[in-house]
Amino acid sequence: MQHQEFEPPEELRDTIKCFWYNRRDVGELQSSFEVLPDGYAEIIFHFGGACSISYNGGLQPLPSPFMMELLNQPVIFHTKNCLEIIGIRCYPWTVFDLLELPTGKDGVRIFEHPIAQLQYALNKWVHAGRIDEALAQVKQYFLNARSRIAIDNMLFKAGVAMSAANGSMPVSQVAAAAHATVRTLERKFKQSSGYTVKDVSGLMRFEQVRNQLWLYPNSNIAGLAHELGYTDQSHLSKEFKRYSGTTPAAFARKIKRERNRL
Repeated sequence: MQHQEFEPPEELRDTIKCFWYNRRDVGELQSSFEVLPDGYAEIIFHFGGACSISYNGGLQPLPSPFMMELLNQPVIFHTKNCLEIIGIRCYPWTVFDLLELPTGKDGVRIFEHPIAQLQYALNKWVHAGRIDEALAQVKQYFLNARSRIAIDNMLFKAGVAMSAANGSMPVSQVAAAAHATVRTLERKFKQSSGYTVKDVSGLMRFEQVRNQLWLYPNSNIAGLAHELGYTDQSHLSKEFKRYSGTTPAAFARKIKRERNRL
C-alpha cells in the first residue's frame, strides 16, 4: 500500500486538515480493509478497482465521490484489483458549510453534488500517474468553494483549542477559548457538524490512542490514559472499545502480529 499526505494551501487551513493519496494493489480476489473512526470528515474520490461497504449482510457499491462523516464505529470497505483514492480530510465543523450540504450522522454518505464533476478529469490524471495534477485540480476546487463561504470565528477558535489539546479539553474550557458560553458554542457546533463538542473531542482523543498504538504497540496503556486525560486505564479501554470494537491491548497485539508477518 502506498499512502501520501499533502498540506493544504494557507487559505484552506481553517477548513481542511490535509489532502491525501492512497493506492492499494490487492489482486483479482475481493479484499477488505477496515477504517477506524477519527476526528475528521473526509470526501473520497476513488479510481480503478470497485469500492463498496458491508451493508445489511451484502455489499453496497460506493459512487465517486462519497463522504465519510464522523464515524462512531469501524467501517469495512471491500475492493479488488488496484484501488486508488484521493481524499480531502476536513474539520467536521466546516465540511458541511464548505460543500453547502445539510449536516447529518450518516457515517458513510452518498450524496449528489457539483463536486462530482471533477471525477472525469481526476480519473484521467490518476490513470496517467499524474497525482500532482489531480491534487492541483482538487485544491483549486476547494479554494473556489472556500472563497464563497464565511467560517464562523467562534468555531475556528474552538477547533484550534480542541485540536491542540488532542480532544482532552473540557467543554467549558473549549468555550472559554472560543470566547463563547457553553450553550452558544454547543448550539453552533451541533448546527455546523451534527455532533456535540464532547462527541468530537472523544473521537480526537481516541485517534491519538489509536495512532500511538499503531506506531508503538508496546506503549504502556496506563501511561497513555494519564497522558491523554482519561480518568484511568479502564476509562481509556472502555472508550477505545466503543469506537473500535476491540480493546487497546487487543489492538496492539494485532498490530504486532501483522508486523511479524512482514
